[in-house]
Amino acid sequence: MFKRLQVIPVALCLALLSMAHAAAAADKPKARVAVIIDDVGNSRQDSSVLTINSPLTLAILPHTPQAAKIATAAGHANKEVIAHLPMQAHSGNKLGPGGLTLAMSQTEFQATVAEALASLPTAVGVNNHMGSLLTEQQQPMQWLMQELSARKLYFVDSRTSLATVAEQTALAAGIPTSRRHVFLDNSASEENLNGQFDQLIRYALKHGEAIAIGHPHPATITMLKQRLPELARLGIEVVPMSELLVQQKLLPQTISSSAAQDQ
Repeated sequence: MFKRLQVIPVALCLALLSMAHAAAAADKPKARVAVIIDDVGNSRQDSSVLTINSPLTLAILPHTPQAAKIATAAGHANKEVIAHLPMQAHSGNKLGPGGLTLAMSQTEFQATVAEALASLPTAVGVNNHMGSLLTEQQQPMQWLMQELSARKLYFVDSRTSLATVAEQTALAAGIPTSRRHVFLDNSASEENLNGQFDQLIRYALKHGEAIAIGHPHPATITMLKQRLPELARLGIEVVPMSELLVQQKLLPQTISSSAAQDQ
């Protein structure tokens, strides 16, 4: 009788343990997504991205009028900050302050990168603004990765060119890196915005993760406020870009965090 009573607690413990594992599996998200908002800093209206109740990643243009103010506010609004470095495009579009070009020497190039990063001290990573020409060139991408490596920053390739070598150069340099999968707002029409968001959902559920890039356009912000809550119901978690890299084991858990498509 005594031995039989001893078995019951063991069986009960095993049952409870099994239930705990099942609950943990149910709580684990089916997928994770990072949503990067590019081109932040030129306008005071860009601060409206801070009102989106989700841990977005803000790609802030260095040396722009609102850059420092929004970067500081981002830390109080559960938003991660990265530097959105302007890079030369095939189109020849004006880059603005801190632009990186093929005409620069290594010294000029790296000094420009250093100044841009110094202007955004809470940035934990970098992505490219435009750059369809520059990201195709091995040498300047190697110079860039040297600067990021020295500061332990990650890199996201916005993939404004199909011939980009930025991501592979970052990987070769040991830089934590990933790439954009979906552009949300190449067109600001409601139909396009919702279609691209649907594409983000499909990609995330198929691959387990996804990176989307959008811009601080009023239509984009409205769409994100309406549709981001859907993701939790689908088992998709929105995370800062650095957390996605941590999950991929490309970044250590201890990374510090501040709380357009190119033609």
